[in-house]
Amino acid sequence: MKNVTLFNPACGSQNLGDHIIDEATKRELAFLLQDSFVVEYPTHTPVVHWYQRTTKNAIIKFCEEANLKLLSGTNILKYNMRRLHPDWNISLFSIKPYKGVILAGVGSGVDRKHITPYTKFLYKRFLNQHYIHSTRDERTKNMLIELGFKAINTGCPTLWQLTKEHCKKIPTKKAPNAIFTLTDYWRDYEKDQDLINILNKNYKNVYFWIQGSKDYEYFKVFKNTSKIKIINPTLEDYRHTLQTLDADYVGTRLHGGIFAMQNFKRAIILAIDNRTRDMQETYNLNVVERDEINEKLEPLIHSKIITDVHVNFDNINEWKRQFDQYIAS
Repeated sequence: MKNVTLFNPACGSQNLGDHIIDEATKRELAFLLQDSFVVEYPTHTPVVHWYQRTTKNAIIKFCEEANLKLLSGTNILKYNMRRLHPDWNISLFSIKPYKGVILAGVGSGVDRKHITPYTKFLYKRFLNQHYIHSTRDERTKNMLIELGFKAINTGCPTLWQLTKEHCKKIPTKKAPNAIFTLTDYWRDYEKDQDLINILNKNYKNVYFWIQGSKDYEYFKVFKNTSKIKIINPTLEDYRHTLQTLDADYVGTRLHGGIFAMQNFKRAIILAIDNRTRDMQETYNLNVVERDEINEKLEPLIHSKIITDVHVNFDNINEWKRQFDQYIAS
């Protein structure tokens, strides 16, 4: 039996969007994982400490001998890895378990314009040089190609089930209820209050899903929230609400919106950072800039919204085909 190391962005994460990514990654990579012994290690916390590298241990041994290593995540690649980033806790002293890793639908942050020399050195030490890496967006694909790696833009695995047939089953007309999200680390009190006011005005019932660990704390600062119902911060509770409630999704959380579409709900995603903008550039999500919600959101809520996500299945299949020989061996 083959051994596979899966680096999981959901382990230790304070953002349930990472759990949405993890669930989709395991579903879409089942063709690689189902007949293997899979061990998951976190990206948010170190796989091993620097001092554990001095002697052989079971973790390093398993990672070194794994037949395949895979990694997914949103903004997991950075332009400057000298900074300590909570979504990928890695340095020159902790890269050994990652050596030879293949990226699956990975995106990148925009912490600076150019990749630092240290970061280039780091990536070339452990990213797989032979396989094609799968990226979330064009910018990340170009970043990897610039570094000398093979890469293809497949989009995030969370999009891969949004086929034409799936999207046709998503309603086009306004639902009576709304589910919304906020983003605690990207605050705009004025615009987010406007969002709450617009939803209260246009929907019979409004629900708030807590996707991040500080989102509820942020939610409590707003006015006109007494009638808003809270959805517990679990993927199971969010899924149950989506499957039992006739509702639209409107919010700043990208993967909260994608998960709503997976569950056949209209989704309007409010763009606040590069994650949504990068994916919108290729994949035709229904997006409104948060700064423009007073002009655009209410008319859009009442309009006919067609969900037509432009997933490039040719790219996805090309990325998957490279594993044919590995599977057959």
